[in-house]
Amino acid sequence: MPRIKGGYLRKIARVDLNRGKFKVESVKHEFAIKYIGGRGWGARILWDEVSVTVDPLSADNKVIVATGPLTGLLIPGAAKTSFNTISPQTGLYGDSNMGGMFGTELKQAGFDALILEKAASNPCYIWIENGMIEVRDARHLWGMGSLDAEIALKKELGDELIRVASIGPAGEKLVKFACVTGDYGRQAGRTGIGAVLGSKKVKAIAVRGDQDIPVADIDALETVFEEAENYLTKHRDLRIWQRQGTMTTVDWSQINAALPTRNFQAATYENYQLINGDSMETRTKIANRACFMCPMACGQYNLVKQGSHQGISVEGPEYETASLLGSNCALPTIEDVVYANHLCDNFGIDTISAGNVAAFAMECFEKGILTKEQVGGLELRFGNSEALFQLLEMIAYRKGIGDLLAEGVKKASQTIGKGSEKFAMQVKGLEISGYDHRAAQAQALAYATCDVGAHHNRAWAITYDIKVGREAYSKDKAEWVIYLQHIRPLFDCLGTCRLQWVELALDPEYYARFYSAATGVPVTLAGLLKASERIYNLTRAISLRRGLTAKDDWLPDRDFEDPVSDGSISAAKLDRNKFRDLLRLYYELRGWDENGIPTREKLGELELGDVSKELEPLRAQK
Repeated sequence: MPRIKGGYLRKIARVDLNRGKFKVESVKHEFAIKYIGGRGWGARILWDEVSVTVDPLSADNKVIVATGPLTGLLIPGAAKTSFNTISPQTGLYGDSNMGGMFGTELKQAGFDALILEKAASNPCYIWIENGMIEVRDARHLWGMGSLDAEIALKKELGDELIRVASIGPAGEKLVKFACVTGDYGRQAGRTGIGAVLGSKKVKAIAVRGDQDIPVADIDALETVFEEAENYLTKHRDLRIWQRQGTMTTVDWSQINAALPTRNFQAATYENYQLINGDSMETRTKIANRACFMCPMACGQYNLVKQGSHQGISVEGPEYETASLLGSNCALPTIEDVVYANHLCDNFGIDTISAGNVAAFAMECFEKGILTKEQVGGLELRFGNSEALFQLLEMIAYRKGIGDLLAEGVKKASQTIGKGSEKFAMQVKGLEISGYDHRAAQAQALAYATCDVGAHHNRAWAITYDIKVGREAYSKDKAEWVIYLQHIRPLFDCLGTCRLQWVELALDPEYYARFYSAATGVPVTLAGLLKASERIYNLTRAISLRRGLTAKDDWLPDRDFEDPVSDGSISAAKLDRNKFRDLLRLYYELRGWDENGIPTREKLGELELGDVSKELEPLRAQK
């Protein structure tokens, strides 16, 4: 096994929240390389240390906060930090990652990763500075919004350069889709990480460090960086990403009939031009923001300059926010989207899930399934911005109908009934990301088989559907989804952003060169992808061990029963039988059996023999 010479610190801090103590553990070379870092480390620790039957909101669950070997180095977008846990939204494996500067600061403070275990008896925050960790009282911060808590902590600690990851009232109230916010506007948004921190009484993690991160071959790293940077800065699409960031995707989704509208009842929005990148750029944008070492600077600061919410600013919206809180709830203006984004960030709730939940409630209201009395007197119709704003607050504080909606659309629909389950847009309990997929079989398959639930970050496959044809249930689509499910999460392991590759077509071979130069461990892209495949099978195993079955790799009834005719598509819906056949083919190509369980041969190939043994009882249940 090669010896690591840089990139990694090979140090994990294990924090006992109940005792307020920590200890530092060394990471073996073999472990570090085999599971890469970030979500890979997090997944293996969850497999090894967290009980199969653990309640996600109990003290026995753990949160692993892990950087990657490239986080904080001379690499474009090397800014990602992965948060890993057993998700309260799904009861299965969960992770989410955050950009900004938090991960870089954590490594400069001396740690690759944190393991947060047990629970504090009172609200606390974790203070990390150059190898030392304290668990401090945070009762004075409890109840504050995420953004407000960050401001207060920096003032208390006397240093604006401290990096903070915090939860808001939603995390404190254990809202199932509560998120973690860092750097005033970067989120680990999905799978309810904020609720798990809230259950542990952790209000925030604050970090300050000034230590150098070791690099095995700085000359080689500088050479690769200069090549990549030169390519990116000369790319013809760089300027639009600096101007609008992911908001440029609103127009793309509208043109391609993929823009979720009114709880996925439609795939185009008649008012899209009022909530798109152009409207943001001309009406609300005030500045750009870049993550560590990134020339794309796709973060957008926005300010509401008129109306009743004048003066409110936020980093965002991103496309997912504009689509799911915007078109999916039929908001009429970009100012409304910006304000809704601000509310979610400060309350500490995932904008993707929030937009789905709100749109679900609006459809229930318009169909008479929920009455005005049941929703607290709100006129909860699509397009009613003020009603949406009030509903978000009710969810964050679990008031009235918000208490049920805080559980997510799966549980809410099961409780409400009356046919609402059909249009609860979720997979495995996680609300669907912002792309209508009834005429996109690869994207539909990606949602159905994503290891955390319906999340686009594992496999943004709709572009392939459009490229090869939107009617085909073909082998190449299943193969493409599998490839994406390996390469896209690879970035979450390395600790880098994927947008340089996704949007500006930076050759992924660069990342093998970055890794080799940083760590001193020679690696190929194929080798990294094999490790990512190992991790994807491991996360599958975590969830299988917790009760996941092939029946959970399925989509809402709306996708199969409600055709959409918008723009470039006509009467589009998924065919159940053809989709089931495509799913079976996906299992076969993955080396999984007909029940979606990785075979002994596949796990042996991936050097996960110990994992395979623990899955034997599940194989015996055929």
